[in-house]
Amino acid sequence: MTAEEAAADQLRLRVVSQFGRSLHIRTLDTGSCAACEQEIRLLAAPHYDLHRLGFFFTPAPRHADLLLVTGPMLRVFEVAARKTYEAMPGPKLVVATGACALGGVYQNDAFSYGSVETLLPVDVWIPGCPPSPLALLQGLMVAVDRLASKAADLSFVADTAIAGGTA
Repeated sequence: MTAEEAAADQLRLRVVSQFGRSLHIRTLDTGSCAACEQEIRLLAAPHYDLHRLGFFFTPAPRHADLLLVTGPMLRVFEVAARKTYEAMPGPKLVVATGACALGGVYQNDAFSYGSVETLLPVDVWIPGCPPSPLALLQGLMVAVDRLASKAADLSFVADTAIAGGTA
């Protein structure tokens, strides 16, 4: 087993142990030129094989743990972006992907909010125009740690009822 395969197995085990299953990603294009989407698609190709790491793309926000946003957050996508975010179950993460999503290319004007952060709470930023698949993988690894800490901070009704002795 090579060092790369060992690191991939370690990441997959970390994802499964922290979430009890794989991590599901919903992509949201808010007006990009599609260069970021091309790089994201490469992650599912055999060379990077995102699925072996425990990451899967889902078309439904109700099944997503992570929202991967590309584009400059055009104003016409405001409702779609908010509805997609609100449909996701908690804990949830938003990852701003590419220079447009970070607000570096298009500023706040009549057509664009500029940054994803103006509408959605961004947890991880992945810079680049477009970001390379390896940069995307690094951002997803950072997101796994952030999502695990968000999940650890949750308290459930059953936990508080047992702790209070009212179970």
